Parts: sequence; C-alpha cells; structure tokens
Amino acid sequence: MSVRPVFDATATAGGKNLGDLPEWDLSDLYPAPDAPEVKRDLDWLEDACARFAEDYEGKLGALDAAGFLEMIRRHEKIEAIGGRIMSYAGLRYYQLTVDAERAKFLSDCQEKITHYTTPLVFFTLELNRLDDDVLDGLFAADPELGRYKPAFDRIRAMKPHQLSDEMEHFLHDLGVVGDAWERLFDETIAGLTFTVDGEEMSIESTLNLLTEQDRSKREAAAHELARVFGENIKTFARVHNTQAKEKEVMDRWRKMPSAQHARHLANDVEPEVVEALRNAVVNAYPRLSHRYYELKRKWLGLDRMQVWDRNAPLPMETDRIVGWDEAEKTVMEAYAGFDPRMAEIAEPFFNKGWIDAAAKPGKAPGAFAHPTVTDAHPYVLLNYLGKPRDVMTLAHELGHGVHQVLAAGQGEMLASTPLTLAETASVFGEMLTFRAMLAKAKDQQERKVMLAGKVEDMINTVVRQIAFYDFECKLHEARRGGELTPEDINVLWMSVQAESLGEAFDFMPGYETFWAYIPHFVHSPFYVYAYAFGDGLVNALYAEYEQSPEGFQDKYFEMLKAGGSKHHKALLEPFGLDATDPKFWDKGLSMIEGFIDELEAMED
Repeated sequence: MSVRPVFDATATAGGKNLGDLPEWDLSDLYPAPDAPEVKRDLDWLEDACARFAEDYEGKLGALDAAGFLEMIRRHEKIEAIGGRIMSYAGLRYYQLTVDAERAKFLSDCQEKITHYTTPLVFFTLELNRLDDDVLDGLFAADPELGRYKPAFDRIRAMKPHQLSDEMEHFLHDLGVVGDAWERLFDETIAGLTFTVDGEEMSIESTLNLLTEQDRSKREAAAHELARVFGENIKTFARVHNTQAKEKEVMDRWRKMPSAQHARHLANDVEPEVVEALRNAVVNAYPRLSHRYYELKRKWLGLDRMQVWDRNAPLPMETDRIVGWDEAEKTVMEAYAGFDPRMAEIAEPFFNKGWIDAAAKPGKAPGAFAHPTVTDAHPYVLLNYLGKPRDVMTLAHELGHGVHQVLAAGQGEMLASTPLTLAETASVFGEMLTFRAMLAKAKDQQERKVMLAGKVEDMINTVVRQIAFYDFECKLHEARRGGELTPEDINVLWMSVQAESLGEAFDFMPGYETFWAYIPHFVHSPFYVYAYAFGDGLVNALYAEYEQSPEGFQDKYFEMLKAGGSKHHKALLEPFGLDATDPKFWDKGLSMIEGFIDELEAMED
C-alpha cells in the first residue's frame, strides 16, 4: 500500500485556525481494507446470493406469507452486507480520491459485488410477473409482511418498463462500465488545481473565494475557474454526452415517456407534481431572484452585477471566521431548542468520528450525509472553511444524519427515503439553526445580513436548482438529436442562467462552462429538483409549526421515522398539507418572498 501524504487541515483553510476538526473513524464498518472481516463478508455475500437464487428462483408464486417474509429478510441481510462493504470502500475513496490504492479497492469491491449479486436479478423480474391479487393476499395475511408493501409498490412501478430476464442480467453486469464515467468525472474534478494570487488550491477552496469580501479576489477566482474548466471542457462534454446517450438508450428500451420519468418513479412522485413545482418556481423568478439581486446590486454599489458577485458577502458583513466549536454549539443548541431528542441523536456525530470536516487536497468536494446501512450509522462529509454558510451546511447534513438514524428502524428495504422527502430533515435543520441565530441578532444591520444570507441560500436551493433541472431537461432532449459539442452545452447552460438570475447580471466570457463541475448532473440525473421540493415542503411545514406548535415535534419525528415506508401524501396528511395541490408550492415560495419584503422594508 502506498504511503499517503498527511495534510495540514488549517493550511488548506487558508491559514485560518478553525479548531480541532473531526475526522471519520471508519472502523465501525471495517478495521482496514485488508482486514479478514472484509474477505469474510465478501465470501458470505457470494454464497448467500447463490443460495438465495437456488432457493427462490422460479418459486416466488408458490410461497405462503411466512415463506415470503423469510425471503425478504434474507434479501435484506444481503443488502446490508453488500451495502456495508460498498459504504466502507466509497467513504475511504471520498477521503482521498486521488489515491490509486483507494480507487482500486473501491473498483474491485464494486466489480465483485456486481458479479455476486447477478443471480439476484431474477427477484424483481419474477416479482413483477406475479398478479396483484397474489401479492395483495400475501400482504393481507401477515401484518409484518404487510409492512413491506410500500417497497414492493415502488418495485412494481417499474413493471411496465421491465425488459426480458436475459436483457436485465446483461444491463446489471454492464452497470460497472457506466460507473466508470462517474469515476472519471470525480477524479478529473478532484485532480484540478487552480492558481489564484500565486496560491495553488483545490476546486473547493477556489469556489469558496467567490464568497470573499474582496471583489478582486472573487473576480480572479471566477476567471481562474473558467480557465481551468475551459482547458478540461472536452473531458466534461465527453462524460455528459456518453451518459446522456446511455440514458437515452436505456429509456428507449424501457419505454420511459421522458428522460425525467425514471427519476420521478425512483422518487415516488407524480410527474405533474414536479411540473407544478417547476412552473411555480419559474413563474416566481421575478418576485424572488430578480427582485433580490436588484436589491443586492444596490447594496454592493454596482451599476451591473457580475457572476462573481452572486454569492458575495454584503459590504456591511464582517469577514468573521466561525471556529468548529462555535459551529457545533450553534447547531446543537438550535436542534435542542426544537426538541432535546434531536440534539441527542446528533451528538455522536461530533464525538464518535461520524463527521469528516476539514477541506483537504484530493478529498471529495462539497458535502453529504451517507446513511451506510441500517445496522451501522451515517457518516457526514464536509469541507469546513469557517464561513457562516458552512455552519448552515453542517446543520443541513446533520439533519440528513438525524433522519437516517431515525429511519434505520425500518430496515434495509424501507429505511431509504425518496429524494424528494430526503431533503426534508436537512432543510428543516437549516431553518431551525437560522431562526435560532436570527433571534440572537444584536441589531438591525446584523439581522439584515442574516436575512440576506438566508434568502441567498433559499434562492440557491430553489431557483438555482430548478434552473439546473431545466438545463438537464434541455441537455437530455438535445442529446437525443445527436452528439453535443462543448459549445452546444454552453449555450443550453446560458439559456437558463439569464432567465433565472434576472436583469441585474452580466455574464463574463467563460461562465458558459460552469455546468462542468456540478456533480449531480453526472451522478444522479434530475436529482436537483429534490432540493427545491424539500425547501418548499419545509417552508410549508415550518409555517405549520409556527401556527400550530402543539404536538408538532411528535408528528415530525414520526414522519422521519417512517423513512420510505409512506408516500409523500400520507406523510404530510397529519400536518394538513398536500403537495399534489398546486397552491402548496406558492405557500413555500411566499416565505422567501416574505423575507425579501422585510429586506426591502429596511431600505425605506
């Protein structure tokens, strides 16, 4: 194994001392990549998959309720062991994506697990050939088995799009090839270096400069990002072209009515609900982003805004660095203020090695919470640089973590929440933290800075993500007509940027390539609308919390504990909310409008 370099976390934070930043302890999954436990579990998995196929292939229709339940439990155990191995391999890789040994270990595990689980492909295929009456009878016969009905409803939603058994086996085996394009994207992004004012830095640190008070620094970072993206644009265009074509072929064979349809099925959400959300947000652009950025342009004293001013701090904002201890205290107090149970669930993340916080060279950019498996615990990745926004990111990812801990009780098949609902706890955690901080604002100016920051976050979560969604829709539609040049993709990107950001902006040459670094486009097409869905849903939930606080916490915890065991309609019913009502989204958007109203009133 190669010796891995040791990086000084504070050096990569621009020399700022952020305190003692926690690192992951992955030994809760496995002691080491060469530990005997890894081999033991891989061997078990190979055997368990073969025996599962031997015992059940061609026999699902003959099982009684007890036999069917036993089969599900065996399937869940296989999912848990396979998930544990892949979680460990993936998390190690994300800590240092440029390390060849980690990349190889991840790839080897992926290939072995794909190979071992090939005999299981029959499971969903055969299941979808059973009559509804047979399954309904089994679920009705045993309440414990009946609990799994929502998971099987989701599997059976794919029934009209199922191919022949042989074809499904072929596609299962081919999956690792598609993953290689994601890996190429990840490794290219992690390997990029940017030089700003003579200092060499990663993409994460360079993007962070776009939030600096010093305008010349923001401008230099934006131009450097454009230069490096431009130099690598052919690679990024190749990844997008290949993946969009692969998706088009898959969708055509599966008879999907649109490029987005598979995501809607996976999210257990009706296409018309997503369309209503998209239309509500696009119609609100003038009332939200256009109006806010016009205000910001005045605050910054500019005739025109440039793209490097979009996330600029306000002139009256301080360059205050928030140390890790303060960030932890802020979020934990906000969580405890809502309900002590929430802080109790969040605490081990900080003191048991469940968070990896420092921004380091080669580490995966961005932030995420990975649920791993239901008999372990989630892990949170951050690139913490001490900005007030980073505190919000901590609150966000920790919200995911709390949700994942609570939902784990549902077991492997039901714990996983559709993306549209997976953002609920994270955005709610952010809102709690924001409200707690806003309540402590010492004067009108501090309140203004905080409100503006929150509005920007909401615009980034709602307006920006819906613009991303529109870009993806256009990209996949255009790719169906043939190969796209980098310039073609650039044009599609710019077509949604001006529309969503408004008249206040000019766009520098090079900004047209900024689609290149967004990981969601590559890793999970059409994921992005889930952020807007989650934000709108949480705004409506929070309004409900303010209006009817009595008993809200218990209902909220029940919703999180449900994981993926209920449809969004059933989950929101106890709160008197319904996402299928087109007016529902206006309720969420009106909260953002209310904040902008307050900011405008401060100008008078």
